[in-house]
Amino acid sequence: MNDVIKPVKTGLLIVMLALFFGVGMGVSFGVSEDTYKSYVSDNVAKYPEVHDEKSTSKIWRYAQRAHFHSTGVAAFSLGLVILTMFSSMSAVLKSRVSILIGLGGLYPLSWYTMFYLAPSIGRSAAHGHIVTEVFTYIGVGGLLLGMILLSLNLFLNFFKET
Repeated sequence: MNDVIKPVKTGLLIVMLALFFGVGMGVSFGVSEDTYKSYVSDNVAKYPEVHDEKSTSKIWRYAQRAHFHSTGVAAFSLGLVILTMFSSMSAVLKSRVSILIGLGGLYPLSWYTMFYLAPSIGRSAAHGHIVTEVFTYIGVGGLLLGMILLSLNLFLNFFKET
């Protein structure tokens, strides 16, 4: 089994980290949801010039989206990495494709970054922040590229190990 899983271990690790992040956020909501809400409301009150009446509820929703997206993306990415493991690609390409798929776990961090930054800089500024955008583009781009390469191998026999 170790020989089968070895090429995708790094991608699998990234996926598992995303899964732990999402589950961890869910647990932390259960343990101390008020800490998240206080962080938002206290900082929105501190910086009223960058907020409107919807800011508090929308920023709290960013934290929830980080949790939902992290567990969701990690769950289906886990399946994709397993498909990659059993694909007909070379070990090197399996490794690269699994890492690309695992990078999808960065996308939920964009929501977390918006949650973290928005109370002090505003929702629009947090949405357009460089860190938010890097997480979004690398996460979505990596996941899509990995899915495309895997699909080309599975359905069109591209990249077969010879």
